[in-house]
Amino acid sequence: MNFFRGVISGQAAGPQPSGAETIQKLCDRVASSTLLEDRRDAVRALKSLSKKYRMEVGTQAMDHLINILQTDRSDSEILGYALDTLYNVICNDEEEEQDENAQKQADDLSLQFTDTFIQDPEHVTLLLTLLEEFDFHVRWPGVKLLTALLKNQGPQIQGIILVSPMGVSRLMDLLADSREVIRNDGLLLLQQLTKGNAAIQKIVAFENAFERLLDIITEEGSSDGGIVVEDCLLLLLNLLKNNSSNQNFFKEGSYIQRMKPWFEVGDDNSGWSAQKVTNLHLMLQLVRVMVSPVNSPGATASCQKSMFQCGLLQQLCTILMATGVPADILTETINTVSEVIRGSQVNQDYFASVNAPSNPPRPAIVVLLMSMVNERQPFVLRCAVLYCFQCFLYKNQKGQGEIVATLLPSTIDANSISAGQLLCGGLFSADSLSNWCAAVALAHALQDNLTQKEQLLRVQLATSLGKPPVSLLQQCTNILSQGSKVQTRVGLLMLLCTWISNCPIAVTHFLHNQENVPFLTAQISENLGEDERLVQGLCALLLGICIYYNDNSLENYTKEKLKQLIEKRIGKENFVEKLGFITKHELYSRAAQKPQPVFPSPEQMLFDHEFTKLVKELEGVITKAVHKSSEEEKKEEEVKKTLEQHDNIVTQYKELIREQDAQLQELKEQVASMTSQNEQLQATITQQQSQIQQHKDQYNILKLKLAKENQGQSNSQGDSSQVNGLQTEELTQLREEVEELRKQHSLLQTQLGDKDALISSLKSGAAQTAEGPAGGSDNTELLQELEALRSQVQSQSTEIGQLKMERQDLLRRAEAGSSDTLPSSDSSLDAAKMAELESRLGAQTSEMERLKAEVKNLSESRAELEKQLDSTTSTVAILQTEKEKLQTDVQESKKEQDDLLMLLADQDQKITSLKKRLKELGETVEDEDDLDTRDQTDDDDEEDEDED
Repeated sequence: MNFFRGVISGQAAGPQPSGAETIQKLCDRVASSTLLEDRRDAVRALKSLSKKYRMEVGTQAMDHLINILQTDRSDSEILGYALDTLYNVICNDEEEEQDENAQKQADDLSLQFTDTFIQDPEHVTLLLTLLEEFDFHVRWPGVKLLTALLKNQGPQIQGIILVSPMGVSRLMDLLADSREVIRNDGLLLLQQLTKGNAAIQKIVAFENAFERLLDIITEEGSSDGGIVVEDCLLLLLNLLKNNSSNQNFFKEGSYIQRMKPWFEVGDDNSGWSAQKVTNLHLMLQLVRVMVSPVNSPGATASCQKSMFQCGLLQQLCTILMATGVPADILTETINTVSEVIRGSQVNQDYFASVNAPSNPPRPAIVVLLMSMVNERQPFVLRCAVLYCFQCFLYKNQKGQGEIVATLLPSTIDANSISAGQLLCGGLFSADSLSNWCAAVALAHALQDNLTQKEQLLRVQLATSLGKPPVSLLQQCTNILSQGSKVQTRVGLLMLLCTWISNCPIAVTHFLHNQENVPFLTAQISENLGEDERLVQGLCALLLGICIYYNDNSLENYTKEKLKQLIEKRIGKENFVEKLGFITKHELYSRAAQKPQPVFPSPEQMLFDHEFTKLVKELEGVITKAVHKSSEEEKKEEEVKKTLEQHDNIVTQYKELIREQDAQLQELKEQVASMTSQNEQLQATITQQQSQIQQHKDQYNILKLKLAKENQGQSNSQGDSSQVNGLQTEELTQLREEVEELRKQHSLLQTQLGDKDALISSLKSGAAQTAEGPAGGSDNTELLQELEALRSQVQSQSTEIGQLKMERQDLLRRAEAGSSDTLPSSDSSLDAAKMAELESRLGAQTSEMERLKAEVKNLSESRAELEKQLDSTTSTVAILQTEKEKLQTDVQESKKEQDDLLMLLADQDQKITSLKKRLKELGETVEDEDDLDTRDQTDDDDEEDEDED
């Protein structure tokens, strides 16, 4: 113990040992001491020396310290000292600044000791096991040590942890530790663990990391939180960036909706802290990771839809239009909104409807374009606005049409500033960066949109007073010919190439200006410096587009003549070489990597991402087109014509099929309409038929009533032969129908009586049949008789059995005895008994046979009677049913007859009242008797005529 105190206090007598010697003695003490307290003091001393003598402690004590971790697991204090010592050796935590060489040596030392520690992967596994200890003095230094190892040799440590059972899960438990120091250092550990390893990123994500991290961010105050929020956001970025599986899990878990509260800002946005700016910047980057153009289109579209539905896009647009927002946050917000709306029609339409809070309100697009063409705005902000405008127009033909429409004469509003006016102003301003940005923005309004390319040809510009307006196309070529800055000319050439590509009408307009082709050939043929080589390449591309998309409508500038001009003035090989200057430029490959325009300085802002795609597409076809001979050109023309003819035929057939489909669809609609009309008409007809039938029934009833009333009237007057519109013949017919109904009623009554008689006779016959041949007894008596006969037969059988037994007994006695021992009288008596028994036996047998025959006959008679009884019962049931049916018919006939009589009575009263009314009015009305007399007279006259 005195030795340790001397080492620590420095009061030992004699010469002081060197640091290496002291460390060696301490290591020997750690290895040889049997007392835990001695080993603990030795390790504590090594910890105090580990920063000053880092090399010596790391070289001599590492094995002993690892051995302590393995053997002294029960003492948390010595474990803490050992872990702290290893951390000091492996991690370079010197606070004072060092020169470059010293720093490099320290880093190399860290790598050396890290390699030594992980030579045995079990050491890392041991460290993971120690992290399960809840003791603060063990867990915290263990977290720091593992973080340092990951910083120095991340991939190797990741591989060991990945194969360790529950290795990642143990580390995820650190986020649930109630001690903030351990939780916060656990965040740093997980940051290092998840760097560049997709497998670990997935495991961490599925260990509920998103939920825990978002909860911590909310608890710490979201964007207003401290460094812990920043660490959580950095870890989230590690988990989501370039990891489609985690991105999908984040979206499906509805975690996008939880990001919206992060971006809630107030009206007063002044005085933001540096930490808040950092946090909000990382939050915006997190949104961009989810909708990055490098993600799969389907996943990006799904996230864009979710962000619009949950209101996140609206919240970002609020920040965009807010005042007092720091410039770097505003720039990153513009970039974020750009990627949220890129290629999403719904989001693009919403962005087009956003207005800035100005008086009068202006569209957000106009406000942003004002910043883009303003040379006093920061360069990164102008780049962000250009990117936002490009994303707004990406695959958005509706938006492209709206932008181009602001340039057309019919839609220009002199009282307001439009996007088209700002673009034209930027295109022809003195600032070359504004020229380039406006040209690229206008090119995106024409991208893959033939209609807008043709519409833009209508734009006319007023140059100065007294001079006629010139077209936008002509003004662009005029500025080119004036020899402006390289950046301006590159922007204009990119605009022209995009404009006339795949648009023969625009090519014709461009070639119609006699100065354009000579200018291009002059630019290409000259030998200029390095700065002008890009301009030469773009001029060659523009001339090549004029050849490839030429429809030969201008006689002086057909394809063949332009190729001849190139061959004479420039040379084909020289032309192709100049065309290759574009793709060989150092800034071309940088612009081709991603859509966002990111440039270190304004001077390097030369290429647009979409334009690099156009160059890649056209370079090869233009080279082939220039090298083709006239014969090959003719062959291609013939092939094209043939293909066009085939295409025309196919188009005609397609149009015919479309017309037939339209006609078929129209006919189907007509059939459906006519079917519905037919159904309606059928329903109407059915309804009308029922009404007509009701009217007929009423009419027939009235005829019957009038027929009864007019039976006694004569036909003396021709005008009075009708009563209430009814003819005499009709009345006669009604009388006959009533008479027929009466006959039917009588017939039904007769049939009903016959049926009743038949049923009665059948019942009596069935009763008589059931009596049988035994003199009028019923089935019960017959059964009793059968039972008596059976009992008599049984008794006869019993008696016969007794007689047989007596006979056999006598026979045995006769056989057993001898004639000498028995008297003669006894033998004669036995013979007489035998004879008597034989006779009785024969009589009984015959009687039994007779009884059996009689029983058989009676059984057959009984079966026959049962069959007859069943048949009679079924016949009675059928007749009873018919009787009930006939009774129902009779009742219905009676009811109908009563109804008719009631109706006739009512009609009689009406006719009587009408007759009285006619008499009151002075009309002559005949009675029924007169009509009957007249009818009889008419009949007699007809008979006399027939006899003559």
